[in-house]
Amino acid sequence: MKINKESSVYTFSFAIVLVVIVGSILAMLAMGLKPRQDRNGEIKKQLDILSAMLNLDSLGIDRSNVEVEFAKYFSKEGSLVFNNSSEKVDDVNAFRVDIKKEFKDKTLDEKDRNYPLFVAEMNGKKKYIIPVVGKGLWGPIWGNICIGSDLSTIEGASFGHKGETPGLGAEIKQQFFIDRWIGEKITNENGDFLKFEVVKDGSGSNIESKVDGITGGTITSKGVEEMINRCVEVYIPYFNKLNNTLK
Repeated sequence: MKINKESSVYTFSFAIVLVVIVGSILAMLAMGLKPRQDRNGEIKKQLDILSAMLNLDSLGIDRSNVEVEFAKYFSKEGSLVFNNSSEKVDDVNAFRVDIKKEFKDKTLDEKDRNYPLFVAEMNGKKKYIIPVVGKGLWGPIWGNICIGSDLSTIEGASFGHKGETPGLGAEIKQQFFIDRWIGEKITNENGDFLKFEVVKDGSGSNIESKVDGITGGTITSKGVEEMINRCVEVYIPYFNKLNNTLK
């Protein structure tokens, strides 16, 4: 039987077969590349976490050696996950939690969000890395806050963004802005959370719990303020409980 290649039936059949073949090839490629994508994601997360407590450039830490360097400070047991009520969640792997995805998912109930905590040991002292995520002017912002062994002092930080304005909101990634957070306390002497305020009047260097914002980047600066206050407060009950056991 001769096939009529000019008919609409042939055209539609050919298109369907082509779609199925191409779709199958793409699906196989996606499955084949997933392990590599997952590993790249883990490497990126390790870099982000380490950057809150170390100067990666000065130490020569990059994608080629980050896994070895990460293992020097973080054990497999050195991670926890909390819910928004500050309760520990035992059946979730902290390293597998995608806080950016959870924050973006508006259908996810607040009580179902996960808050990972990574515990490092450096020079015989513990450091606690809190991942944070929020919203800037043009898109998501994120970062990691390093809390010292006193469970209150910020000893380091790193911030990232997607689409903030160069020279303005994008400056949250710069060291001068990160340095403004170092030395700040997240709790007072009674263990109460100290809510931060990012200000634009230049008073941040003189007043506790105030941090100078980015000139011309007010909305992004306020986004950082909201992000840190919302995310860090979740961990305070755990820090207070841990602090009491260490006394």
